[in-house]
Amino acid sequence: MKTIRTVVAGASGRMGRALVRLVAETDDFALSGALERKAHPDVGKDAGVLAGLEPSGVLIGDDPLPALAKADALLDFTTPETSVALAGLAAQARIVHVLGTTGLSKDDETKIRAAARHAVIVKSGNMSMGVNLLAALVKQAAKALPGFDVEIVEIHHRAKVDAPSGTALLLGSAAAEARGISLEENSLRGRDGHTGPRPEGAIGFASLRGGSVIGDHDVIFAGPSERIVLGHVAEDRNVFARGAIAAARWGQDKKPGLYAMADVLGL
Repeated sequence: MKTIRTVVAGASGRMGRALVRLVAETDDFALSGALERKAHPDVGKDAGVLAGLEPSGVLIGDDPLPALAKADALLDFTTPETSVALAGLAAQARIVHVLGTTGLSKDDETKIRAAARHAVIVKSGNMSMGVNLLAALVKQAAKALPGFDVEIVEIHHRAKVDAPSGTALLLGSAAAEARGISLEENSLRGRDGHTGPRPEGAIGFASLRGGSVIGDHDVIFAGPSERIVLGHVAEDRNVFARGAIAAARWGQDKKPGLYAMADVLGL
């Protein structure tokens, strides 16, 4: 069985530490590198120790080039600027780039698609297997219930910096695709004041922030005299880490391209 040499970007963050722990627990994976931004206080520290494990012998570095040169996969839940830079480097190294960063701009997306011409990039607003199954169910419901209003409600911890969440946008995209409409042109966000009646065909988003909530999402289909609610609750960051590990393993024998978790799960 091939051992997948893995680099974790943002290794000292909450998600990075969860990834380091799961890599250590997974038989066919080995931590080969750990990255943080330049001047980060954890650069030079042992990634395993920071994740609450025994020393791994892998020190957190700030230069991605040598780390990616000896890797098979990169797990990246960082920032848009960092992910775009890493996508280019991962493409040069021809390794699998699992990209879970949210808040990407149109320009960021264009650069990532360009990098995917040379490397396997598995990109998703949420790496959870359950959320990606939920997206498939949302697509079915949106198609079967064309007259129902769609509202997406999400809540995350108080430190989350982007809204709506990448997961909410993933679910909104699933509904829009099923109805053959543009999410960008039909997205309704941030109601305040006298907004008037709800536009026909809009997909609404409400973003809540507080406490230490990892991530709750509800997709509400509201029709005449009835509502259907499809939802997902993340109770531990390991749900995202497990999906990232599955994506990195799945991508090892694939041709360069931009893939989604739906591809990994065969949905």
